[in-house]
Amino acid sequence: MIQEKSSEIENRIGFIQGRLSDLVNNRIQLFPVKNWKAELKEASRNEIRTLEWTIDSETITENPLILPESIPEVIENINYFNIRIPSVTCDYFMEKPPWQESARDLEDVLTKIMIGMRLLNSTKLVVPLVDNSSLSENRYKTSVINFFELMNPKIIQNNIQICFESDFSPQNLADFIDEFPSHNYGINYDIGNSASLGYLPHEEFEMYGNRIINLHVKDRLLHGKSVPLGEGSADFETVFRCLKSIKYDGNYILQTARDAAGNHLSALLKYRSMVVNWINKYE
Repeated sequence: MIQEKSSEIENRIGFIQGRLSDLVNNRIQLFPVKNWKAELKEASRNEIRTLEWTIDSETITENPLILPESIPEVIENINYFNIRIPSVTCDYFMEKPPWQESARDLEDVLTKIMIGMRLLNSTKLVVPLVDNSSLSENRYKTSVINFFELMNPKIIQNNIQICFESDFSPQNLADFIDEFPSHNYGINYDIGNSASLGYLPHEEFEMYGNRIINLHVKDRLLHGKSVPLGEGSADFETVFRCLKSIKYDGNYILQTARDAAGNHLSALLKYRSMVVNWINKYE
């Protein structure tokens, strides 16, 4: 019984696509055009069963998730390697937000992504509102709200949950997510980003904990870069205690710092064990 419980927890711990590949163009996160199938194989061999797909502007024309002719190959591979893809990170949105990209162009891209997700039984689409897409001005916030009102029929049609990731303060993020219905919209909580911004986990969870539906696990220095888990400013003890308090039942996606020596697999396995221990501590 204990073994089954441990296995169930581990199956909810996945990784961001690309973390088992070498850096491309010095980008910490980029769709691994040449290596995505090899990543599935490596993950399967090590009993990692969950992966969060990535979509970015640099490689979008080569990403099989949005190419109808390539979807059968993706399905064949994830079935063969017994990997599930419950979520997709849309970095494309961060790189081309609606106040820079035409609404029609962005609508076309997200429609293709959601159709691909539906075929893979993937339901959570992470939309980063950070860095280039940070909602630093009210007009940007209005643009996002208007854009997703436009997209809402297709979001419902494809059974997608939009997971906003934001650098808003806890109160502002709570106010923002209240603009959207809870059935199809929630929050992707990024542990490292919140730590970097100096936010306090208990305040964040009090404000919007009931809207958290996806989780990115990483560590960052205060106002600084990503570092290995446990070496930054993230208060993992408080975060996992708060996750327990809201009865979080989603996935734990490792968006962790790259291993300096290039030992990608050993780093992921180490981080997975750390997450299992944090979860078990508060069971």
